[in-house]
Amino acid sequence: MPGGTVVPVSPAPTPDDVLRVLVCITRAEAGGAQVHVRDLLVGLSDRVALTLVVGEDGFLVDQARAHGIPVHVVPSLQREIDAGRDLAAVRALRRIVAEVQPHLVHTHSSKAGLVGRLAARLEGVPALHTAHSWAFSDGIPRRRKAVAIPLEAVASRWTRRFVVVSGADREVGMRYRVARDRQVRIVHNGVVDTALRARPDADGVPVIVMVARLATPKDPILLLDALATIDAPWRLRLVGDGPDRPQVEAHIARLELGDRVELLGLRDDVDAVLADAQIFVLVSRQEGFPLSILEGMRAGLPVIASDVGGVAEAVDDQGTGLLVARDDRAGLARALERLLVDPAERAAMGAAGRRRFEEAFTVDQMLRGTVAVYAELAAELGLPAPAGGAP
Repeated sequence: MPGGTVVPVSPAPTPDDVLRVLVCITRAEAGGAQVHVRDLLVGLSDRVALTLVVGEDGFLVDQARAHGIPVHVVPSLQREIDAGRDLAAVRALRRIVAEVQPHLVHTHSSKAGLVGRLAARLEGVPALHTAHSWAFSDGIPRRRKAVAIPLEAVASRWTRRFVVVSGADREVGMRYRVARDRQVRIVHNGVVDTALRARPDADGVPVIVMVARLATPKDPILLLDALATIDAPWRLRLVGDGPDRPQVEAHIARLELGDRVELLGLRDDVDAVLADAQIFVLVSRQEGFPLSILEGMRAGLPVIASDVGGVAEAVDDQGTGLLVARDDRAGLARALERLLVDPAERAAMGAAGRRRFEEAFTVDQMLRGTVAVYAELAAELGLPAPAGGAP
């Protein structure tokens, strides 16, 4: 398929009095940003006329089509930097903008954020960008930051609003002068609720679950190293897949943990897996505001997580879980052992986490926050308001 080819899926006409938003993201894999976009598309489709642009087929495209959202697949929109393909992507996005005539372009992820905002600028359409975590966040290698910061600084001139998923991301964006205070709105992530609940204090060998893509910036190797030092009984289930799976498998074999660690791969029943666990863990070098932690809290599990990015805005240290410094293997081992041997503390923290989820991190609060940003921009720019007005 040629680099600039666009594969449309019968976009439906929309009335002039409905706010039209073109949503643009690079990848279609079942990752956190894609689940976030899926929930926006599904949850806001009765208030805003939405169209999706994405660089590949996959999970997100299937989900959008299943819910009747018009989709354009632009194969030249890829994560890697390639001048020829990137220019083809800009041209393709400009054609789509001219066809759909959105009132706003809403971009997600670094590459789609740059390409989508440039295309919007060239077509005279205002843009907003959701930073699920900056490409120059703390924990990102210095060489990558050196490329990302000037690019994002230029793109910020084409950005009416930044939506950040945590206060930590707001601070990083302003520290590097990519985002100005008046541009930034914080909308914490949220996840859809389910009926399944865990029993953190259940009898038997405690089950630990980590839900994550097996790739940087996640650090399952550090988790395995910490667990290998613990004498208390435990079992670990890793949910997810990715390019680092061979290294994870080799490390499990090297530590002789094969009888205690299960690699479950990609699952569409994560809520059921969590309901059968006693502890949720997420070990990372860098994060935005991870959905998987919210899923653990939703299940009523205590959370052990790396204190990076916006994680501390979700996990109340010593209240709903335990936070551990980045790369701190000894601290991680201590946190794991503390909860492994104390069912009562697991239950108390899990119950507190469930209450915190209900108060702050449901998908409804995320949708209300996003609609509020759309409504604010619509009023500022004289555009049609979302159906139902501002929340």
